[in-house]
Amino acid sequence: VHLVESGGGAVQPGGSLGLSCAASGFTDFTFSSYAMNWYRQAPGMEREFVAALTRAGDSTLYADSVKGRFTISRDNAKNMMYLQMDSLEFEGAGEYCCNVVHGGKESWGQGTQVTVSS
Repeated sequence: VHLVESGGGAVQPGGSLGLSCAASGFTDFTFSSYAMNWYRQAPGMEREFVAALTRAGDSTLYADSVKGRFTISRDNAKNMMYLQMDSLEFEGAGEYCCNVVHGGKESWGQGTQVTVSS
């Protein structure tokens, strides 16, 4: 399984940014068979969970720190997952990675960098 994130960049506090994750390489099952996740890692910090989405995209889970400001979504027809980030704060900076657990394995993208600065 191959995951590729895009959409990172620099934004001012209070600004918005949209991330994308393109998934490919599923063999036994399709992209729509798996729940998907976003994680982030700030410099010098542990990787932390940001958001998760069920296979059909009908149920979501968010870290308390992003609730009400971030929105996770997916397009199963395009094998894509998204993260819309609004009202970004300094603490929102870091490398954002998409993640999927499939067949007992875990796959990660290479990450996309988000910088929040004034």
